[in-house]
Amino acid sequence: MSDSATDKDKLIQALLQERDELFQENYRLRKIDNGALDTLEAKAQELEAVLAKKEQQIKKLTDQLAWFRHKFFGSSSEKHIAADPDQRKIDWEGLEVLPEEKVAIEDAEKELIEYERRKPAKDKKKAVRQPLPEHLRREVEIIEPEGKQAHWVRIGEEVTEILEYKPGEAYVRQVRRIKYAEKQTTEENNSDNEQVEETSAIRIAPMPLLPLPRSNAGPSLLAELIMNKYFYHLPFHRQISILKMEGIRLPASTVNGWFQGSSDLLRALYARLKEIVLKSDYIQVDESTIPVINNKKHKAQKAYLWMVRSVMDNLVFFHYDKGSRAQKVVVDLLKNYQGAVQTDGYQAYSIYEQKKGVLLLGCWAHARRKFSESLAEDKTGAEYALAQIAKIYQVEQMATEQEMDYGQRAELRKRLAYPIMRAFEKWIESYYPKALQGGKMSKALAYTYNLFLRLSRYHLDGRYMLDNNLAENAIRPLAVGRKGYLFCGNHDAAENAAIMYSLLGCCKASDVNPREWLTDVFSRIALYNSNYDLDLADLLPHNWKKSNDCQNFPESSN
Repeated sequence: MSDSATDKDKLIQALLQERDELFQENYRLRKIDNGALDTLEAKAQELEAVLAKKEQQIKKLTDQLAWFRHKFFGSSSEKHIAADPDQRKIDWEGLEVLPEEKVAIEDAEKELIEYERRKPAKDKKKAVRQPLPEHLRREVEIIEPEGKQAHWVRIGEEVTEILEYKPGEAYVRQVRRIKYAEKQTTEENNSDNEQVEETSAIRIAPMPLLPLPRSNAGPSLLAELIMNKYFYHLPFHRQISILKMEGIRLPASTVNGWFQGSSDLLRALYARLKEIVLKSDYIQVDESTIPVINNKKHKAQKAYLWMVRSVMDNLVFFHYDKGSRAQKVVVDLLKNYQGAVQTDGYQAYSIYEQKKGVLLLGCWAHARRKFSESLAEDKTGAEYALAQIAKIYQVEQMATEQEMDYGQRAELRKRLAYPIMRAFEKWIESYYPKALQGGKMSKALAYTYNLFLRLSRYHLDGRYMLDNNLAENAIRPLAVGRKGYLFCGNHDAAENAAIMYSLLGCCKASDVNPREWLTDVFSRIALYNSNYDLDLADLLPHNWKKSNDCQNFPESSN
């Protein structure tokens, strides 16, 4: 009996020990498992953060890819036509529009629709080949029919004119100044004898006035070099190669010296142009990049040229200040300006909202561009916004087709465009919360809303433009040119480029032949620079055109 009890106690002890071991093992495994779970949870959170960051990056790259595809393979026009024009209507749901405002908007839209229906369709004219100019030299080529017989009688001829071209001719202007010796006789009477003395004086005509003293570069050659580079975007080294083929070898240092001398000659004329533009009461301002070599870093860095355009005078000048795009540059440039300033949404211009005597205007083309870029993301919202902007441009087209003066144009804008703009502003307020935050549509709405006060001011004066497109057109030669010459060697070279782009831009705006203008100005500019009684403004292209016959204006490559 005792042995049996002892065996039971041993069994119980063994079972209890086994249970304790299992418990300890279970506890150890639980502890290990819990640590692994914590580690897995931490890793999961890290992966979620990385995934969110990657998704954001993928969205950004997708947007960039869509933009590049549109830029390089899509249409460059920003005009927008909805899929179904019959459904172009305002969705009034959720908009806080007063009843009288709604009536004004509906009346404006109704008048625009009626005008489009009444407008006669434009007749498409067939292209007609224009005759070649009579002043061109004709080289006659006579072709007789094959197998001509003696008994054939000539009854007429058929004439076909084909335009051909030979490279321009470089020639030497040889100035021969004839020398004369003028003999003079002097007689002296004395009591004893007479003395006769003969003297001679050299007579020679003075040298004609040359643009660059101690240089053999004539005005026409300087004009050709500068026009080819800054009008046709042909760098100097390519022009040197072309002249070399004609047997004319010019060192690059010589051509660069000529260019520096030409820039110095035109600097005072450029300053006079700048003074005239800043005296006008309505200007457009924009800026564009130009690569400039940094001598310390030995590489090209991004610099900026500022462009100022006088809208009413159709004059333009470029300003360079060490390549800076900082607000201080435009503040110093326009420190004494009074009038209307039209710009894009660059923050540097916002200071003029508070300056007395300056009215800041916006650019509808920039706002339209933002919505065009957001079509792929939010087609419904973007199409509606583009449709409203199209109506605003339609009002301008209506005024232009009816040949309205500035007063009539301002009244039409107030009656038709202003109610549409008011409704558009309220739509932006209500639609912004629905747009994807951080997306292109959200940015387009924010951009337009923040600048809406500037955008709507154009209706105050019939002279004011809807957009800055003409200013951007003035900048386009700079964008094309930098693809050819790639960079400016230093700040001085960039300042010289600003001078040339300004004066040649005025030639293009005034429809003046830059070759004729530069040749004439280089022939006379030294006289104007030395005689302060003469006004340099007389040499500016728009004034020069009034006193000269300048035709055959060449089309530039931009």
